[in-house]
Amino acid sequence: MLVRGIRGAITAESNTKEEIIEKTKELLVTLKKENDFKVEDIVSILFSVTPDLNAAFPAQSARELGWNRVPLFDIQEIDVPGSLPKCIRILIQINCYKNQTEIKHCYLRGAEILRKDLVKKTLNLKESESK
Repeated sequence: MLVRGIRGAITAESNTKEEIIEKTKELLVTLKKENDFKVEDIVSILFSVTPDLNAAFPAQSARELGWNRVPLFDIQEIDVPGSLPKCIRILIQINCYKNQTEIKHCYLRGAEILRKDLVKKTLNLKESESK
């Protein structure tokens, strides 16, 4: 069995506890659905937020989803001038048998600009599925 990392990011509209928790849950649920893993397969989750988001710990959203035995860690991103504001980033480490090309990283809402290469591939797959 391997340990693989799954990355994702999402932007919040405002610095409120409700918004941070809601957007983090949206991203966690999307990453779980897209990568089809079980909560017991999670090794740990790292959450980071830009300095303009400090109203809540994003890890609380995992607890509210019932992921109570998963080690969680919140950190603040480096305050780089001109970087994407109000951004929540996640790194989920899971035990699995997937190779790296099978891992689906998800960038939602305004965070899509962080990995245009991955978003474009996802859009192309969706376009080809609809044909």
